[in-house]
Amino acid sequence: MTAPASRTAGDDLAIAVGPDLAGLDPERLAVEYGTPFYLYDLDVVSRRVAALRAVLPAGRFDLAYAIKANPSLAVVAHLAALGLGADIASEGELALVRRAGFASARVLFTGPGKSDAELRAAVGSRVGSITVESPGELARLDRIAAEAGRRMPILLRLAVGERSVLEAVRIIGDGGLGKFGMGAADLAVAAERAARSPHLQLLGVHAFGASNVRAASALVEHIGETVAYAQRVAADVGVPLALVDGGGGLGIPYADGEEPLDLDALGRGLERLEREWAADSGLAGLRALLEPGRFLVGPAGVYVTRVLDVKTLDGRTVAVVDGGIHHVLRPALVRQGHRVIRLGTAAHAGGAEAAVVGPLCTGLDILSPSAPIGSVSVGDLLAVRDVGAYGFTESMPLFLSRPLPAEVVVSRGRAALVRPAIDPSEFLDRQLLPDW
Repeated sequence: MTAPASRTAGDDLAIAVGPDLAGLDPERLAVEYGTPFYLYDLDVVSRRVAALRAVLPAGRFDLAYAIKANPSLAVVAHLAALGLGADIASEGELALVRRAGFASARVLFTGPGKSDAELRAAVGSRVGSITVESPGELARLDRIAAEAGRRMPILLRLAVGERSVLEAVRIIGDGGLGKFGMGAADLAVAAERAARSPHLQLLGVHAFGASNVRAASALVEHIGETVAYAQRVAADVGVPLALVDGGGGLGIPYADGEEPLDLDALGRGLERLEREWAADSGLAGLRALLEPGRFLVGPAGVYVTRVLDVKTLDGRTVAVVDGGIHHVLRPALVRQGHRVIRLGTAAHAGGAEAAVVGPLCTGLDILSPSAPIGSVSVGDLLAVRDVGAYGFTESMPLFLSRPLPAEVVVSRGRAALVRPAIDPSEFLDRQLLPDW
């Protein structure tokens, strides 16, 4: 792909899939690394970062990559080199981002179930901020920061669920929706305690609205409402509002015909908010944070699998492949198939559709119920698209004791193995028989 970054996050910002794969011969890759395997195009990741940055108002907005989307060390290190921050949710992810090269001050620790050990690790590493999810977590963090003799920057997370911030304040009250954050009444009490503590520095509020949002207007509205709410909280406890975290949620299309996120519209909406904030002296020191994950890496990744068998069932062609939902769980998890493309000389054959299914002993193992891959044959290579986020590490790789797939990255026409395939014997060797 040689096209420059576009302000509309369409296929020009996705990995090139056709007869070749990111400009490389897919058969050569399959022979070298074995199938199935994951491949991530780091050049696509760079272009997506650049396209998003291009529409953000200068000087006000920061980006922190949501590590959970794809924690492959090579991908994470690439994003660190591009100057992003990192949103983490475990001590394991803290170790990952430190190895990947993120500065501690650019790391935010979120998540609804932090242990004391994780809080101590975050405080000891001097992360840039910890998002506090409950009054109880606030009390534990206050104690741990005091023991360490440090003043820890924090955000307080408002429970929003799938509602807007304003609806959450009106409807949730003190109860909350789901498992994330706290209700408005609890948050007010937590803000008062944080403002009084010599060991905590209240920066602002974190509120995450919804996942995979492709409507720019909804994202802009959420950010605007979050800032307005956070400003009231900060004023009530007498602290300057320094940071508002609007979360991630920037979406991508998964099916043909779905519209991508309109980056131009997102930029116009954020510019309007920036003008409003600039006119308010109480927001002079405000910085706004977005935590994209899926948006940056999803379209940069494919899962390559080889056809093992082709048969006809109930008049439908069924292609059985050597990969499945043990590596790509999302089709079964959210009941949405991914686009499946045929690689090699017969790529984009179109016409006849086939169900693409894996080798697992479960009827859930369906990668696509109807992929337009034409007349498919044993030995063909297929690519499951848009799996650069919530792919391998969201799956169930130990199911049925099959090998774990290799991970490969490509950049500037070169491919590199970044995690070899793992044989099930390695996990078997770690098991013990009881010595009664």
